[in-house]
Amino acid sequence: MPAHRSRTERWQECLHEVAARGGGLEFSFAQDTPAATDDGPATIRKDLVWRVRLYQVTDHELIIERPGALGQSFTLTEGAELIGAMVIGQNRWMFHTRCLGSTELPGPGGRPIPVVRLALPDRMERCQRRTFNRISTAELSIPQVECWPLLDPYSVIAAEIANRAQILDLERAQPGAAPATPSSFTMPVVGPKFKAQLLNIGGGGVGLQIERADSAALDRSRLFWLRVDLTPQIPSPLALTARLAHTHIDSTQAVYAGLAFEFGFHPAHREFVAGQLCGYFAAMQNRQRLRHSA
Repeated sequence: MPAHRSRTERWQECLHEVAARGGGLEFSFAQDTPAATDDGPATIRKDLVWRVRLYQVTDHELIIERPGALGQSFTLTEGAELIGAMVIGQNRWMFHTRCLGSTELPGPGGRPIPVVRLALPDRMERCQRRTFNRISTAELSIPQVECWPLLDPYSVIAAEIANRAQILDLERAQPGAAPATPSSFTMPVVGPKFKAQLLNIGGGGVGLQIERADSAALDRSRLFWLRVDLTPQIPSPLALTARLAHTHIDSTQAVYAGLAFEFGFHPAHREFVAGQLCGYFAAMQNRQRLRHSA
C-alpha cells in the first residue's frame, strides 16, 4: 500500500506518533466567507495559522498547548470551530475540530501546564501538493507578507512607531474610512522587496513560503523587516522585525524559511504586536459567536 494512503487510513496512529516525538499541529479559525481562488479574491479574508505542540491523543480528544506568541497566551473559547492540519515530511492532512475547553497537565517539577482540549476529528483528508491548504471541505487563504532585507536595524524604530500610530488611527476611524495608501508607509533602511506567504506563527516567530526566484534575498541579510497583511481584522499590515533562523527546500522547489521575532532594536513594539495578535484571536471568535447567534 502506498505510504500516503496508509497514513491517510491510519491517521490516528500518525497523531500518536506526532505526540510521542513532541511534534506539533497547525490550526486556524473556520470562517464562513469563501477564500480567494485562482481567479481572484472572492472576498476580503485572511486565515492566520498558528503552530502548537500536541501533548496527548485520547479516544475523544487532542490535547494541545495553549496558542500564543511573544510570551503571551491567546484565549481559545469553548465551542470555537477550527481547521487543523497535520504535517509529516512533505505531506499534509487537514481536518475539522472544535475547542472543548481548557485544562492543565502536570509539568516539570509539578508546575501545571495550561493546555487546550480539542475534539478528535472524525476524518482527515490529504492535501494535494499544488493546493496544500485546500481539501474538499475546507480551504485556507494564506496571508501575504512583504519582506525587505534590513540594512540598518535601528532604522526600524521610526518605521514601527509609525506603523503603530497608523493602525491605532485606523482602529479609531469611522467605519468606511479610506484605507492607507502604500506611499504613506514609513520605511526603514532596507534592500529590495520580495513577497512571501505566512504559513504559520508560533510562540517565537513565523514560517514563510518564498518563491524560488526570490530566495536569493535570504542571502542578503539575516535580519528582515516584514509587513504582514491580516486585514480586515487588523486594519493595516502589521510591521515587525525578524531574524532568519533556518530554511529548507521542498520537492516543488519552494523555499520555506523560519524567522524568529526580533525586538532588540525597538523593545516597545513587542507589546503592540502581541496585543494586535490577541485582538485578531478575539475578533475571529466573536465573529463565530455572532454567526451562530444570528
